[in-house]
Amino acid sequence: MMIAPVTWLAIAILVALAGAFTAGRLRDPWRAARCGLAFSAGTLAATLAASAAFYLHTPAQKSSVWGARGMILAVDDLNALLLPLVALLHFLTALATPRTRIRQFSATWSLVTEAIALATFGCADAWLLVSLLAAGVLPPLVELVNRAKPVRVYGLHMLVFVALLAAGRALLEPAADGGLRAQSAVAAIALLVAVMVRCGTVPVHAWVTDWFEHASFGIGLLFVAPLTGAYAAARLLVPVSPDWALRVLGIAALVTAVYSAAMATVQRDARRFFAFLFLSHGSLVVVGLEMIHPVSLAGGLNVWSSVLLALGGFGLTLRALEARFGRLSLARYHGLYDHSPSLAVCFLLTGLASVGFPGTVGFVGAEMLVHGAVGVDPAVGVAVVAAGALNGIAVLRAYFLLFTGTRHPSAISLGITPRERIAVLTLTVLILGGGLFPQPAVTTRYRAAEQLLRARASENSDPAERDGPHTLVPDARSG
Repeated sequence: MMIAPVTWLAIAILVALAGAFTAGRLRDPWRAARCGLAFSAGTLAATLAASAAFYLHTPAQKSSVWGARGMILAVDDLNALLLPLVALLHFLTALATPRTRIRQFSATWSLVTEAIALATFGCADAWLLVSLLAAGVLPPLVELVNRAKPVRVYGLHMLVFVALLAAGRALLEPAADGGLRAQSAVAAIALLVAVMVRCGTVPVHAWVTDWFEHASFGIGLLFVAPLTGAYAAARLLVPVSPDWALRVLGIAALVTAVYSAAMATVQRDARRFFAFLFLSHGSLVVVGLEMIHPVSLAGGLNVWSSVLLALGGFGLTLRALEARFGRLSLARYHGLYDHSPSLAVCFLLTGLASVGFPGTVGFVGAEMLVHGAVGVDPAVGVAVVAAGALNGIAVLRAYFLLFTGTRHPSAISLGITPRERIAVLTLTVLILGGGLFPQPAVTTRYRAAEQLLRARASENSDPAERDGPHTLVPDARSG
């Protein structure tokens, strides 16, 4: 008998928590790192089993766990692909961590972050999701405190995010007559601003660049790469918000995408360049969520998964370069290709995949997003294309500055390590395989888009026909 997907999801969360507890008891950093890697691999295997079980036509009612308030965990079309990608990013980050950075990359906090992220992406209860989103901001805060870095910018932004998220959700609780105040302007504004803060939308984006400036690159990447803000928008804002709120979110996200892409082309520091590149791509995902149309929504969701894979790998490549050469400047040529040709190829491959280069995992999603945007408004389509073009220019500029233009003298070998080679080959196979055979991912993302549209239609239907305000997966009871 096949184990239900949600059971595998629960196992994945428990394995990550058990790994955090075990690694935290080890005093030797190297032993703790190896322990964390083993538990991260177990977590990845469990999420892959959950995704496989779901796509093997497991009945929907077997894909959820119920509690006193309703569903607690659920695996559905939206998160079935995202869960293993989040676990894969954590595993590859732990795998590619060099010995020189083991003390800076805490296996314990990495596994705690992974457990919270998986629980967040698998959560089916609205208030529990709000609680998990709030809990997810704490490990990064501990990271900044442990590194004796400033916490004011990050702390203030996350405090605003949590407060507005909780306030907006509270305003959506059932009224005395049993209806929902889903169209409440105050609730919509609170949720809208909360999502904008968490996504780093202009003008509340300063915390993202500040975070990458002060956090270790590995922990910094794991916190932003899953695009948790986009997930909060998909689960809490898109189903219940009025049309005007989505339009405001879409305009703000579109401005952020173009602005951040333009900023990425002129950065003189590699970390700030990556922060703006990530802001631009994350905003394009939000633009897709805002356009309530199956094709554009599916394109945005496809871009989401490609960002996790391609831009996550891009960040890991920059992290590997930092481990060898220290903080990287984009104000001069470095000529690093001769020392790390494999990293150069991975840098270019993951960077081009993130901007939708043909033959890579990001191509079809970018095309669907542009096609849907042009169908909604030609001006939006032009802006999306402009953001993609600027991101491509930024990636190529960074590549030429880092890997060409001069020769870098070194008396020691700076080549790729065996564990980094495994990570590079894994990313290469997934990026090129997803680009050459895109149909499975496109099909699942289109079904996820239809699910979000059904959830929005359900929340805007007659209150007596709804499952309840706390149900985030309305189809999970059917079957």
